[in-house]
Amino acid sequence: MTERVALAVATGLLTPDAVAWLALAVTAVVGLFVALLADRGYRRNDQPRMRSLAVGIALLTTGVFVAVAVLASLGVGAGVVLLARGVVTVLGLCAVLYALVSDQ
Repeated sequence: MTERVALAVATGLLTPDAVAWLALAVTAVVGLFVALLADRGYRRNDQPRMRSLAVGIALLTTGVFVAVAVLASLGVGAGVVLLARGVVTVLGLCAVLYALVSDQ
């Protein structure tokens, strides 16, 4: 196994940027799965709090990935990417907070 890793590093397949994108993509996929489970719970139990939780989890994981991927492909600066990532994260946290404190 270590020979494969050494080969990947030597050929440039395992660059720090590639590892970061892979980690972000895996987080997005797992987060989307969790958000879909929360959405299914919303539909099954008709609980608006679960819908808010689903939206928050989706924004925190998949939303961040989409925002970063789109802005990076447009070639904008790192500051704009970080700002967009921060805004999407805050929106996701607000949705999760609403799900936790709302009385619905």
